Amino acid sequence: MLLDGESVKSCTVLAAQADGRGVTTIEGLANGEELHPMQAAFREHHGLQCGYCTPGMVMAAVSLAQEGGVLGEHDVRHGALRATSVVAPGYHNIVAAVVAGSAAMAGSEQ
Repeated sequence: MLLDGESVKSCTVLAAQADGRGVTTIEGLANGEELHPMQAAFREHHGLQCGYCTPGMVMAAVSLAQEGGVLGEHDVRHGALRATSVVAPGYHNIVAAVVAGSAAMAGSEQ
């Protein structure tokens, strides 16, 4: 989830810590029926894992793209998403999704 726009592990944040702060979950990214650009990129590139991991990766990717703009493969594999197991060779679809999503996010801001 994002806490005041920063990616955090929701399982380690107490409700009292989130009180009065901006909380965004995967469900809050979409604009009605229109997916957020990062969600759309994960869908398009089949950047999927289990139902617990994928939302966390999408949220972490949104935060990273907001901080760093358009991301390249190296940024994703060796940057902030490294802790989410994106470095494994089998996760090339996730890497492609994050790269595409960050580009789409940058394009939607113009």
